[in-house]
Amino acid sequence: MNEIKINEMNNQLPNWDLSEIYKDIKDPKIAKDIKEIRALSDDFLTNWKGKLNKLGASDFVNCIEKYQAINEAIYKIGTHSSLIFATNMEDPEITRYNSSISDQITEILSSLIFFTLELSKIDEKTIDKWMKNKSAQTWQPFLKILRKRHPYLLHPLVEEILIEKSATGRSAWVRLFDETSASLRFPFRKDLLSEAEILNLLSDKDPENRKIAGKSLSDILDKNKRIFSMILNVISRDRYIEDNKRGFHRIMSSRNLDNDVEDEVVDALVNTVDKAMPKLTHRYYKWKAKQFGKSKLDWWDRNAPLPQTLDKTIKWLDAKSIILDSFSSFHPKISNLAELFFKNNWIDASVRQGKASGAFAHPSVPSLHPYILVNYQGKIRDVMTLAHELGHGVHQILAAKNGLLMAETPLTLAETASVFGEMLVFRKLLDESSVEQKKQLLAGKIEDMLNTVARQIGFHQFEVKFHEARIKSELTPDEISDIWMETQKHAVGPYINLNNDYRVLWGYIPHFVHTPFYVYAYAFGDSLVNALWYVYQKSNKDEFSKKYIEMLSSGGTKSHNDLLRPFNLSAYEDSFWDKGILMITSLMDELEALETK
Repeated sequence: MNEIKINEMNNQLPNWDLSEIYKDIKDPKIAKDIKEIRALSDDFLTNWKGKLNKLGASDFVNCIEKYQAINEAIYKIGTHSSLIFATNMEDPEITRYNSSISDQITEILSSLIFFTLELSKIDEKTIDKWMKNKSAQTWQPFLKILRKRHPYLLHPLVEEILIEKSATGRSAWVRLFDETSASLRFPFRKDLLSEAEILNLLSDKDPENRKIAGKSLSDILDKNKRIFSMILNVISRDRYIEDNKRGFHRIMSSRNLDNDVEDEVVDALVNTVDKAMPKLTHRYYKWKAKQFGKSKLDWWDRNAPLPQTLDKTIKWLDAKSIILDSFSSFHPKISNLAELFFKNNWIDASVRQGKASGAFAHPSVPSLHPYILVNYQGKIRDVMTLAHELGHGVHQILAAKNGLLMAETPLTLAETASVFGEMLVFRKLLDESSVEQKKQLLAGKIEDMLNTVARQIGFHQFEVKFHEARIKSELTPDEISDIWMETQKHAVGPYINLNNDYRVLWGYIPHFVHTPFYVYAYAFGDSLVNALWYVYQKSNKDEFSKKYIEMLSSGGTKSHNDLLRPFNLSAYEDSFWDKGILMITSLMDELEALETK
């Protein structure tokens, strides 16, 4: 899409208004709120530190409610600084504001770390006594998850130091990555484009545009590979030192603990997808190359629209209608909650310089509401991305009733509503399409699923090999690229030509920096949704939708096993992951069957 079209579309797109939190970054209420939070934190420290193991049940409830309230106030300020920075990464005043808020929040949180440390060490006898109190029982899931971390906790002083130094440690490197990525400009014909714009061109209808965009992306990343490799090396070493001191024996185990999922469950997922690559990516890209009359596709053509695809732009209001109608067909409550984001300008959708690329749903705090960021450019993939993030937003609203400390869903389950939302939209579009349109939609959906499952497992395998190698010594950009090429060749298969231009593409993947080992959660979530969809197709729709809404409303109060039990599913069983693979291969069968029509 050219710059004129993007500008025309941007004039019709919503941008969120953060003035409901603070008027702007100079709002005097910010300093006032921070002062009040400091006072509350100081009182909390004085009143409760060193005393938790002697509390009665009612005092425990009083204490944890005060702790949650303080954190709510802290994260509300953090929401404002994070979101305003995400849309203005090149503004030095906003950058300074974001950094200042981060420093102050980190300092306050450091003073409160005693609470979770002491709680995690409370003996079972005391907890059993607390649980006789009805109000205290509400907090049982929080205590259960917290106590799983007990074996890996360090001395309280060390924990405080780690939190305080995070702003000048890992967080500083994340910020450097974000600001560097946002400032990059990619030559394209006579223009200089942002990362979001150049990535969008990799799915352009014009093959020459895709090639130019791919080579431009590669060239600029190559020129910045030293800084990106340094960031990855530091992030990895920082993580290893801390995990090693905590007693984790595998490089993934701390992330799995955060996700409330066992190492063996993740291993089963990775092994299942890895073995299935030949009937997933290898099979599909062979079919797609044939559509282009080639034996192999260049990597910049991997997400290209099929040759017969019409260059159709979907207007924002049409995208809104498609998504809300799809959600409503499943359950009106889901659609009504999603509609709130459109009514209240909780979405920032326009493409502009300095704005974060990609998309996210920020949960904010339960007393407020989530916010969604997308870079909408009118493609079917953009509609799917919007549906994905709205799924997150609906999930976050439903889970908010659990309070800040128990609203957040583990990463492995956080993708459930988002991917399910995408599937609802996809099926609506498919049902209303002609044979040729069905072919395009099926191909697009299969590609999205392969990107979510197979490609993310390929990314995961890259992370594992990189972090394992980093234990011994720092890796050069070329050594990182060698690991990247080795793992990605298997992930995409022999029908995609990964030439030297592809060697540096690890440099733009934000999850490697923001949240190491995040990526497998996408595959987990997609496979989980595939299994749920399989059950949905064979269930009473009303009964299923009620169970589904209950599952989303649980937030972080239940494990994956507890959440899946009502649907007679279990991630411990191989058949669970096989259902995820079967869903994708069934769509491929459906696509290939259209060739005969």
